[in-house]
Amino acid sequence: MLLEQYIEKNVFIRTVTYHYTGKLQAIDSQWLELDEATWIAESARWADSLKTGELVEVEPYPGRCLVSRDAVVDICEWLHELPRTQLPAK
Repeated sequence: MLLEQYIEKNVFIRTVTYHYTGKLQAIDSQWLELDEATWIAESARWADSLKTGELVEVEPYPGRCLVSRDAVVDICEWLHELPRTQLPAK
């Protein structure tokens, strides 16, 4: 399965309404489990964020969260440290 290649890696997940970063811990038919999860309210320019790791508005979870696979638009490896400090909207 293609998704299994991302287990234990940092990922950026875009869903229909929200974006998330985190370390992908587990997958099943309905959920993606992220550790060190963060809701990304605004990523700025998409290609720039992927290249530099800079994000505009960041809201960390206190730990793990589940993301519904039904809402996922795309997933890519996040090649930067996971954002763990809250960044307010500008």
